[in-house]
Amino acid sequence: MKRTQIELADGRELIYFDERDDAVRDQPDRRELPPPPHASQLRYDPLTDEWVAVAVHRQTRTFLPPADQCPLCPSRGDRLSEIPAPDYDVVVFENRFPSLSQRVAEEPAEITPFTPVRPGRGKCEVVCFTDDHNASFAALPPSRVRTVLDALADRTTALSELPGVEQIFPFENRGVEIGVTLHHPHGQIYAYPFVTPRTRTMLAAARRHFERTGGNLYADVLAAERTAGDRVVASNEHWTAYVPAAARWPFEVHVAPHRPVPDIPALDDAERDAFGPLYLDVLRRFDGLFDMPMPYIAAWHQAPVHVDRELGHLHLQLFSIRRAKDKLKYLAGSESGMGVFINDIAPERAAELLRAA
Repeated sequence: MKRTQIELADGRELIYFDERDDAVRDQPDRRELPPPPHASQLRYDPLTDEWVAVAVHRQTRTFLPPADQCPLCPSRGDRLSEIPAPDYDVVVFENRFPSLSQRVAEEPAEITPFTPVRPGRGKCEVVCFTDDHNASFAALPPSRVRTVLDALADRTTALSELPGVEQIFPFENRGVEIGVTLHHPHGQIYAYPFVTPRTRTMLAAARRHFERTGGNLYADVLAAERTAGDRVVASNEHWTAYVPAAARWPFEVHVAPHRPVPDIPALDDAERDAFGPLYLDVLRRFDGLFDMPMPYIAAWHQAPVHVDRELGHLHLQLFSIRRAKDKLKYLAGSESGMGVFINDIAPERAAELLRAA
């Protein structure tokens, strides 16, 4: 993989990850762009012990443009985009409308005595998987998935070194039902200045399990799922894809390495090579379930940068809000108001349907 870093017209960083060593990436960004916005404002919610980002500049971000105006397609002729080159394999660049950034402005110390405020210091990046606007992640060859995984490893390592960053979260949103604002196949990476609420909850459970048993909670759950087998969708030598026994979403699959590792950079070559074929198989089963493109979120769970790394176990959580060909799962009163999920499909049935898809 060849790595080439350039600077966009407004000073943001862009990195090409090429599968050919002879790729030339010296095209300049010919656009005239305003300066990037300052970091968002983080406000502390004392009632839940959580931080909320207020990023008002994101109201003006690009929203579902036509294909000939897509900012993630290559720049060709007079049509200029976020990527100056006329083609690319995988590209990562700093989001033009970030929820978190390193461009920190002065902020008030608090809104009330119970609501301190701090800058949304961190970073948000966009990951373009292919220059083909009409493709999807499921249509990528395994070799491209390996390039994407290597790029995520590179960015996880680099972003972990930024001051104040505590957790790195790579993810992909797919489908207008999920809320995507760009159709081009892409993902994102958030570098948070705190450990996220979901991860804190999972780490607390893992810590209690370790104190009781001395074991790694996720590794023990994974072993139990592999032994039970009825919720396993697919597996190979290094990875297993399974529906969690307490799945929250109608169709939810965890894709986990058999060896406990804290994050993507810790995967060895064999594990990275084995991930693509298995994950592509699962994605194609998602699309085959209702014979239509499945809206989904693919969320990488990595250990925090500085704390509790020994309690983590890297895994990818893939889930969809579609519960039938013509029905979506909405987060209504119980889910949105109280955080208590009610699943309409038994996890065992979901696994059976996915295996048959």
